Amino acid sequence: MTSEPSARTAPPAAYAERLRAPWWMWPAAMGVGALLAAEIWMGSSGLRAWVPFAVLLPLSALLPWWLGRIRVAVTTAELQVDDARLPVSVISDVVALDADGKREVLGVGSHPLAFVVQRPWIKGAVQVVLDDPADPTPFWVVSTRHPVELATALLAARRD
Repeated sequence: MTSEPSARTAPPAAYAERLRAPWWMWPAAMGVGALLAAEIWMGSSGLRAWVPFAVLLPLSALLPWWLGRIRVAVTTAELQVDDARLPVSVISDVVALDADGKREVLGVGSHPLAFVVQRPWIKGAVQVVLDDPADPTPFWVVSTRHPVELATALLAARRD
């Protein structure tokens, strides 16, 4: 018995990565949350003794989780970056960037219409050059911990 993929299932990802926050961001966020809560508390009694801690500590734990929610994936049909979708048919070229290349692409000479999903704690990125006359966006720049693998997956999806 063979199972055919249904129309509802998404094609398998040739590349998938989540741009998670680094480990050091979690204790830093908790430390800042605890410091702010202590500043509000300042030795008072009543609600000011516990509400700042009950509110700010969970919020400070949610911040690194929220910052690390971005997912980058390549399927046979598209590049997915969070909610954005780019069909591989409009990709002209893909360039893997190291930290210096990323800084140059996002620096002073950057194009104002470029689509950028950038995380400062991730050094690498890819630049996806587009060839779509209907879209004014010249290229996408997407942070990734594995720029060569992502570029290879995009180029392979474009060939297929």
